[in-house]
Amino acid sequence: MPRTSPNADTSQRILDIAERLLQTRGYNAFSYADIAQSLHVTKASLHYHFPTKAELGKRVIERYEHAFLQALAKIDRTGADARERLRRYVDIYVDVLRNERMCLCGMLAAEYATLPKPMKAEIKHFFDENERWLVAVLEEGQQTGKLRFTGPVREVARLLVASLEGAMMLARSYDDVARFKSAAERLLAGLGAGK
Repeated sequence: MPRTSPNADTSQRILDIAERLLQTRGYNAFSYADIAQSLHVTKASLHYHFPTKAELGKRVIERYEHAFLQALAKIDRTGADARERLRRYVDIYVDVLRNERMCLCGMLAAEYATLPKPMKAEIKHFFDENERWLVAVLEEGQQTGKLRFTGPVREVARLLVASLEGAMMLARSYDDVARFKSAAERLLAGLGAGK
């Protein structure tokens, strides 16, 4: 069985801590010093793995998107109908909130104007991929009669993402996952995907 090199392991630990900090504090509220303190290493050793904070941020977004897309592919493999796939999509957000975190890209979107350009492109890509997946689910649901809505499918997909991201922010400010779940239930019910 191949072993992970110590450098790869350190890089993953750096990414893990950076992801947690980004999801709880945002990009502008953490530094390499925070990561170094958590890992009990020097800031110089962090720069060996990720020369700049922008590079670290970009890599965290890429990794987060990859994991998110894997979660969507897992939902697709279940063979569930469009209603159930939407419910499972919402469950991804609920799980993030339960872990006292925010959607990484939603958190970064709030700081968008101050982020490095490469990170901005990755955030847009993350939301584009969410939208693409939702469009496919919504189209299938509309065709099979499992979902009902009016207006262009892409606009409905954008409304879903925007509403869920906003509901996360408000739920976080109240420290109340139930507040998010209530908003998400109303969204799903409006599409015919309610319980």
